[in-house]
Amino acid sequence: MKIRLNWIRQFVALQAVLKTSSAIAAGTIALSSPSDYQVIQRGSSDAGILHIQGKTTFIAKKWQYRLLGKPLSGKPNETWHRFQNQAKEGNVDFVIKAPAGGWYRLEVRGQGADGTSAKTSVAHVGVGEVFIIAGQSNAGNYGAGTQITRSGDVGSFSGVQWALANDPQQGAGGWDGGGSFMPAFGDAMSERFHVPIGIVAIADGGTSVREWLPKGSRIHQQPTTGGHVSPAGPGEWTCTGALFDRFSKRFDALGTNGFRAILWHQGESDAGQARAGYPADRQITGEQYFQFMSDLIDATRKQAGWPLPWFTAQTTYHSEQDASDPEFRAAMRKLWDRGLSLEGPDTDDLRAGYRAGVHFNSNGLQKHGQMWAEKVGPWLEKQLIQGEAGPAKSKPSIHKH
Repeated sequence: MKIRLNWIRQFVALQAVLKTSSAIAAGTIALSSPSDYQVIQRGSSDAGILHIQGKTTFIAKKWQYRLLGKPLSGKPNETWHRFQNQAKEGNVDFVIKAPAGGWYRLEVRGQGADGTSAKTSVAHVGVGEVFIIAGQSNAGNYGAGTQITRSGDVGSFSGVQWALANDPQQGAGGWDGGGSFMPAFGDAMSERFHVPIGIVAIADGGTSVREWLPKGSRIHQQPTTGGHVSPAGPGEWTCTGALFDRFSKRFDALGTNGFRAILWHQGESDAGQARAGYPADRQITGEQYFQFMSDLIDATRKQAGWPLPWFTAQTTYHSEQDASDPEFRAAMRKLWDRGLSLEGPDTDDLRAGYRAGVHFNSNGLQKHGQMWAEKVGPWLEKQLIQGEAGPAKSKPSIHKH
């Protein structure tokens, strides 16, 4: 009798397990957005718009979500919230207002009328600040010594996928084993604002501003390297637009107001080229540099469809013997004075102790990142107080994990 009773108990327990397994496995959900380590640009100091997209084979009576983690303000909330709409024809497409903060664990579940359910999650989702970082080598992975995000609160977007922002930064050029200033910048900004930071790196080493102009732009001096331009006639070249397309693709992926600003660090491949021994007929003047930069900034704003902010650095250092170029420094300052860009760091001040040739050593990369945060941080504080940033108006494209 005792053996029979134990058998009955085991049978009942097995049936319960099978019933639970059947309920959970009744359908699947696969999210394509957000991705792990994705940072959503907040539209106000305390919230941002999060798009949840994917596919499902599950037919649910109701769909719910929750964000597990600490928000910037208030207490963590583990409550399940119901989406206002349903998944249609297998497409998951929900929009929620998410509190600034993170990393959050996003959980999404569907509950069927018969008690079955399906559930999925994304481990790291942030609602914070996103920056596009462009220019030449010192805005990419050319520093001596790879860097990591010490806070762990910095994500990096390649244009396709998100990841933790440890060097090398995806999306930017660089040496094998080269480092960048971006982990240090992200850490400093995260410490200051207590939200995750997103890095969208697109720099390309050795490039002139001429190489970044839109496709079809005409110039009368080749860049020093001759890159990203095509002959258009005697003494004239047209830009291929390949580098400008990097801007365009990130704008499309992130959406309107989907990032806070562009940070631009470039100029060494335009200043003092003839003085360094390169062909004199490829040297442009400081005034030409100012005009090319003006054209580039204007073109990006037209392409994006909103008045995106630019920060530009002063950067003309080549060596201790050629540490600055007054003509080009004046042109870079003119961008600030005319209100075309906001004032970035003066990295000509970073001399031999921070350098590995024209690039930065490990100490220089850390200092460079801190200098950017010292310029961007006070401006961002004012933006948050004034509430000038609006929520993203267009839906970000679907990103792969």
